[in-house]
Amino acid sequence: MFGTAIHWTTFFYLLIDTFIVLLTIYFSRKKTRSSLRRFLYLGILFVAYNATGGFLPIDNFPGPFILQYIITYGVAIALCVYIVYYLYKEYDIVVLKFNSSIRNLAILASVSFVVLFLIPYFLTDSLNSARFLFTIPISVIAFVFLFIFYRRISNPSNPNRFILRRNKLSMVSVGSIAFLPICTVIGDYQWITFTVMNLAFFAITAIETDRYLYFIENNNRMYEVFALKEKQRDESIERKIIYEDLTRREIEIALSILGNSSYRNIAKDLFIAESTVSKQRCLNYSIIKTIKNKRV
Repeated sequence: MFGTAIHWTTFFYLLIDTFIVLLTIYFSRKKTRSSLRRFLYLGILFVAYNATGGFLPIDNFPGPFILQYIITYGVAIALCVYIVYYLYKEYDIVVLKFNSSIRNLAILASVSFVVLFLIPYFLTDSLNSARFLFTIPISVIAFVFLFIFYRRISNPSNPNRFILRRNKLSMVSVGSIAFLPICTVIGDYQWITFTVMNLAFFAITAIETDRYLYFIENNNRMYEVFALKEKQRDESIERKIIYEDLTRREIEIALSILGNSSYRNIAKDLFIAESTVSKQRCLNYSIIKTIKNKRV
């Protein structure tokens, strides 16, 4: 299309992702939630990924040919690392096994790109050989991470529908990262590669949308908590509390408590310490005690 290498499917995903980003900017003008900012940054990275990976390489690009691949692979690596960072924040994960923190994963991906792609390319002048040497080890690492992440979030003690849906969608996102190197080594089939990667963005978009609808659905139950905490608030701002005063994690903890979950199960399902559940600022001792008394 347009005299470039971009496939119509890639251009279609570029338009969809751009629309989602613009929509997020519109709804985030008066919001300060960190999860919304993270989602906006993720959307911008996906737009950059579709644009660079779709339009490049081109013949009249200034500079050496390999520079275009450095740009496309660099954006792809940054996107994959940010998806992992996004999910770490979603589940409040600090580090998984093998000291797989975000910083270490970013360093590993960057060093692997230099050692396994750039150096072999300059030595052999073969793009296919460099691509093969880089993608195979990265693919193995990605599938190991997929397995570890699955073990981390699977089998929640409280089978809340929202949590189960979020886990499945998160696995789609991580699975897309794991399959990206395989799609790359197969060849330059944009309709396959970009479909797999954009599934990750659509899955995370579904998570954010589902969370918003879940909070609206439980608005009355949440107001039971907020009415206890904010007795002095004016009625005109009662409905704004859910989205402005509390964090996503505080709301999830409140809903779990109202769903008759124990502190231990809540801590396990939300991947936080049991003590954190009782210390969240939206759920002070008096509120928790009142809620528990209402259960009896």
